[in-house]
Amino acid sequence: MVSLYERAQKVLSPVSSRSTTLGVSEGKGSYVFTEDGRKILDFASGVAVNNLGHNHPRVVEAAKAQIDRLVHGGHNVVYYESYVALAEKLVAISKLPTKVYFSNSGAEANDGALKLAKYVTKRPAIISFKNSFHGRTIGAMSITASNASYRKLYEGMMPSVYFAEFPNLANSPYPVTDGKTPQPYFDQFDEMFRSLIDPYSVAAIVMEPVQGEGGYVVPPKDFVRYLRELCDKYGIFLIFDEIQTGFGRTGHMFASEYFDVEPDIRTVAKGIANGFPLSAILAKEEIMDQWEPGAHGGTFGGNPVACAAALATIEVLEEEGIANAQKQGSYFIDQLHKLQEKYSFIRDVRGVGLMLAMEFKDTEKLTSQEILQTVIAQCLEKDLLLLSCGPKKNMVRFIPPTTVSIEEIDRAIKILDEVLSSL
Repeated sequence: MVSLYERAQKVLSPVSSRSTTLGVSEGKGSYVFTEDGRKILDFASGVAVNNLGHNHPRVVEAAKAQIDRLVHGGHNVVYYESYVALAEKLVAISKLPTKVYFSNSGAEANDGALKLAKYVTKRPAIISFKNSFHGRTIGAMSITASNASYRKLYEGMMPSVYFAEFPNLANSPYPVTDGKTPQPYFDQFDEMFRSLIDPYSVAAIVMEPVQGEGGYVVPPKDFVRYLRELCDKYGIFLIFDEIQTGFGRTGHMFASEYFDVEPDIRTVAKGIANGFPLSAILAKEEIMDQWEPGAHGGTFGGNPVACAAALATIEVLEEEGIANAQKQGSYFIDQLHKLQEKYSFIRDVRGVGLMLAMEFKDTEKLTSQEILQTVIAQCLEKDLLLLSCGPKKNMVRFIPPTTVSIEEIDRAIKILDEVLSSL
């Protein structure tokens, strides 16, 4: 039998970089099943998309029921129940009076958020962070700084974008006391406003509350609160890119709850509909009301089936997923810390909820990158699917569904321990 991988090489563009050559026939819960009969524990979750696991029955049921009623209506043409009901639900779970705009992908939502900030403030500049990832469209790529290869041959991009240092305390060049942000991370904004861009020319500061591809870096709470104060001082909009952190991933509906800081604009996607393509911009009511008709748009945003799936997803998260993510996240990170104590080449373990990562360091025989490659490959051989992250490509990330069980975590830890011991 010719494999899916072999067939794909003849017809699909090589531009999509893939982590494996696996051909998958179906998925259920925390597992994917391959065309050659393997059952693989999936701790990648479609890159933090399947937050309720594969094919959650309530999500599937909601989608099937919607298909029988309406597959596409066009949100620029008509209103329909799942579209309005989901917007109502997103407003209800937001901390502040909010309005919603739907689109299809995280990058598309981030592009829209930049347009919204620029349109309302009438300011040209955006501040993003080094090691950030916000997407692959020209606009989202312009504020991404996790990998130069994303920008290769695409310069120049959207102008007036400035990058600040993101406080990664595990790798900070500055002394860290009591887990608090070193002063230079605060001072950099005064220097930027003095030498590079006037603060009243800045439309928005955009950040991932927890950096994703940049290394699952959780910033100190005092830094996030400082950004809120800084934006309030200069009339700058604070944008939280919660594409990866939203919908239970951090043990909260949104990561902003972990920091007790609310943004002016929030972008969400990935886990919102547990696998159906959907994204949204959530912005304070007084901001969204200034975005005039025709200033933005799109054909497929707010698809009826995706919206129905999202409503079911949020219901399950509220009933069980978020609580389980908190419980299992605490257990999982404790087990990872035990491995860190056991193996000297584990530099750091970090994360929040079920958004966790392990960073490696060089040994006499292997570089940290070689350790990572070995861990990823050998875990997959033992039927555990993991992904990498981090600007130095020396980190493995753990993204199980919020429905994961202790038994599944224990199995993953056992496999990981076996692989690490072989090194």
